[in-house]
Amino acid sequence: MNILFIGDIVGKPGRRILTRFLPELMDEAAAHLVIVNAENAAGGFGMSLQIYEQLTGMGVDVITTGNHVWDRREFLQEINDCDRLLRPYNYPPGVPGRGQIVIETDQGPAAVINLAGRVYMVPADDPFRAVDAALAEIDGDVKVKFIDFHAEATSEKQALGWYLDGKVTAVVGTHTHVPTADERVLTKGTAYLTDAGMCGPRDSIIGVKVEPCLDRFLTGIHQRFETAAGPVELNGAVIECDEKTGKARSIRRVHRELAPE
Repeated sequence: MNILFIGDIVGKPGRRILTRFLPELMDEAAAHLVIVNAENAAGGFGMSLQIYEQLTGMGVDVITTGNHVWDRREFLQEINDCDRLLRPYNYPPGVPGRGQIVIETDQGPAAVINLAGRVYMVPADDPFRAVDAALAEIDGDVKVKFIDFHAEATSEKQALGWYLDGKVTAVVGTHTHVPTADERVLTKGTAYLTDAGMCGPRDSIIGVKVEPCLDRFLTGIHQRFETAAGPVELNGAVIECDEKTGKARSIRRVHRELAPE
């Protein structure tokens, strides 16, 4: 089974480059399962039902999110109409939405679990204990298990990767919007990447305009952030795995760029 994962989509530029390159990437990877993180897809902050329908209409199988999933308050209700969208599994009980899903593919079933980190992040339950609970809910016949770990700290992401080595197919991090160069298959067969990066404006600070972000660092005064313009980049990863065992065979990063409109 081949899994195509695309990092955080940032606003309209991120959606534009995904529209341009997703068919090509799916063909190139011979993808059986397509997952994207879209917590910043609506204007750079949050999600919407309209964008959910756009992404699934493009061939995306599962949409993951993170700490910005509720930035648009109306999505608290809209998420109930998004049966292939996940919010972090380790959010408190009673939070709308779901944290994991099992998808049927041409190569058999695959589980996708969304988790949030706790280091330098908004409060969430322990992701290590939460993922154990999530995995216990999955039928034993489902061998392929993909984790999107939406977290800030590199050490926390690496720790979860090693904690799950041999238990899941892949642990891929999101949230920082900056791709890392540490993709590898760990010793017991789990593919790992600290951060997949983003689909968003290249000449930016993690997707937003440089000037207000820089001014906030220089003055400490809160600024209104807006999605940047200019060239756009797409980042993600392709994982090849054995669908019978769930073990990863390889992981490689993917990258594309698109000129301004």
